[in-house]
Amino acid sequence: MHDQDQRDAGDSGNASPGGTLDTVNPATGQVIASFPVHGREDVDRAVQRAREAARWWEGLGWRERRRRLLGWKAYVTRHVDELARLVHEETGKPVPDAKIEIIPAILHMDWAAKRAQRVLGPHRVFSGLAAMNQASLVEYQPLGVVAVIGPWNYPVLTPMGSIVYALAAGNAVVFKPSELTPAVGDWLVRSFAEAAGAGAPQPVLQLVTGAGETGAALAASKVDKIAFTGSAATARRVMATAAENLTPVIAECGGKDALIVDADADLDAAADAAAWGALSNAGQTCIGVERVYVAGPVYDEFVAKLTDRVERVRPGSDDGANYGPMTMPGQIDVIRKHLADAMARGARALTGGPDPVDPPYVRPVILTDVPEDSAAVTEETFGPTITVRRVADLDEGVRLANASSYGLGSSVFAKSRRRAMEAARQLRSGMTAINSVITFVTVPALPFGGVGESGFGRIHGADGLREFARAKAITSQWMRPPVNLTSFGRTDADLKRIVGLITLRHGRRGR
Repeated sequence: MHDQDQRDAGDSGNASPGGTLDTVNPATGQVIASFPVHGREDVDRAVQRAREAARWWEGLGWRERRRRLLGWKAYVTRHVDELARLVHEETGKPVPDAKIEIIPAILHMDWAAKRAQRVLGPHRVFSGLAAMNQASLVEYQPLGVVAVIGPWNYPVLTPMGSIVYALAAGNAVVFKPSELTPAVGDWLVRSFAEAAGAGAPQPVLQLVTGAGETGAALAASKVDKIAFTGSAATARRVMATAAENLTPVIAECGGKDALIVDADADLDAAADAAAWGALSNAGQTCIGVERVYVAGPVYDEFVAKLTDRVERVRPGSDDGANYGPMTMPGQIDVIRKHLADAMARGARALTGGPDPVDPPYVRPVILTDVPEDSAAVTEETFGPTITVRRVADLDEGVRLANASSYGLGSSVFAKSRRRAMEAARQLRSGMTAINSVITFVTVPALPFGGVGESGFGRIHGADGLREFARAKAITSQWMRPPVNLTSFGRTDADLKRIVGLITLRHGRRGR
């Protein structure tokens, strides 16, 4: 990210503990609702309540937690229209795009609820020669209380990727949504209480609201893990605070995702995907397309197709608009700075005109001839802009894509599945989509997360469930050992016998 912590739940706003926080429609400026600003004492009380709730929730067992989580999933599904309208009002994104965000969240709710016991429950492992008299098993136990600090750009999908997996693993959750989207966070917490927590004596999922001070208080509290989404700069501050209590952190810190187009690619499909990946949600997508590298032989044709598609895309708040306003007003300054820097260094804007910014909207911009060391290429723009560069071949595209300090998502378009798969494996990113964009987020079984400045740790899938649990190893002796090495009664002959067996089994080369 650049300059400001664009997606952070806790770095903007002047709300003080004990005051109130207004959430507004970014397209109209109209106040939607007001929420309390929770301070350190409020947060500590919530965490203490969560500690009691976690014991109750864990005690329900796998089957009952699954039943309640699937009930919550059904509630969210039945109320998609209501939730999508609220997301639209609070973020500005079109209602259809809000539904597109909610749908994969529902899929993740279903997957986590149904797979948690299979992934985390006890399973036996082979004890091996040295412990042949032991029955061995491993299971994954709940951590206790998990703090989820969510972003505003995808206020349902992103935090739910941590919340539902943490709950499915048996934890209680204290959730702090972004100060720009507290109403969506409040809806999610209330819906859980109504659908999944009916009759629950304990608050398994709680909401705390506020800006930076509230987020800092939650990071400093005695939670057992923090799942954070925001900028790398804020992640470092969260980690520094969490280190005081040795609290582990999962950090998803944005990206500068690249799309590579090979010479044999389907150019219509690639151009369509690049346009949507770059412009949907006004470009405010951590795994959105910000850089495109195109093989020389098809560069001109691809640029023409992309330009044709982008010129038909329009921002606005009406039903015919393709995307909405910039949710965070300060992000407009970052976009202007990146564009100005690129243009001053010889870049050409194929769309968007001399000034694409008409607050709170930004018209879509395609930039070509952009130096690789410019801010528009090296820093997360988080707006409806895209850079396109000619490369010699797929290999050069991969090399330039990997030159970024970020490593979240990526895409490859190629007809040759072999070459596409080779490129996907070489790309330094947590996820890669072949002949599509962003599709990995819709597959609940796949882990989601980045490397480098994009963060660490994984949500979603089996890896995501295990992030919110601790491994517990157990051995149980089922017969007396033929030779007991863990005894002062051990003889030299006992040790000699075991060393002989180990040498026989492992002493040969290549075995």
